[in-house]
Parts: sequence; structure tokens; C-alpha cells
Amino acid sequence: MFDSSRVFSSFSVDDIAAASGFYGGTLGLAVTEVPEMGLLTLSVGGGRGVMLYAKDDHAPSSYTVLNFPVDDIDAVVDELTGRGVRFERYEGFAQDEKGIARPASPEQGPPIAWFTDPAGNILAVLEEREG
Repeated sequence: MFDSSRVFSSFSVDDIAAASGFYGGTLGLAVTEVPEMGLLTLSVGGGRGVMLYAKDDHAPSSYTVLNFPVDDIDAVVDELTGRGVRFERYEGFAQDEKGIARPASPEQGPPIAWFTDPAGNILAVLEEREG
């Protein structure tokens, strides 16, 4: 029924202007604001959209809402750190000085680092592996 539907994701933020500055400025994504509706659309992954909406009683996500696959996680983490992004540390993950978790084997997952947007929602960069 939905296999040909144009699906998109959405999540809430507490401040559309702060989200726009972060996603557009800090992360460099194309953003479209619809202020009269309290919405922000991010163009990611070949033009697919992610909708952010203002919510008065916003509570930050307790899970990763967006994953950004990258070719070189070290370069991306260094760039984002230079732009003021602070990487999170989570119990149970061996993370290096940059905040990157580097699993011992590919079966345990890719190298990954988590950070938050201004509303506290969790985002991640992860290194794509060939194969």
C-alpha cells in the first residue's frame, strides 16, 4: 500500500529559529521555513525532506532522530567541533577523545558519534563501511 509513497520523517523542536540556524548554518543543510505554520523542512539525502515542527511542550528525543552517514567520521567530527558542536558521551560505549565510539569489529556496528541539536534531540554521524 505504501511502497510507492513519498515518506518523510518529522520531530519536534522548541524553537524554529534556533533549529533553522543550527541545521542550516552549523550543519549546512538546505532549510525551508514556513513560519506561519511553525514548520521547518530540511532537505537531506537527495532531496528527501525531514519536517521539524514547533511544540510548546517539546521534550528532547531519548533516541537518535537523524543519522548522517559519512565517508570519514574523523574529518566530520573535527569540522563539526570547529563549528561549536559538542559530542555526547554515553555509558556503555568506549568513546575516544573526540567522542567517537569505535566498535572492535564490523559486526558490532560502524564508528559513530552523537550530538544534539539546540532542542536536545539526538543526532549522529556514522562512518559508512564498504561491503
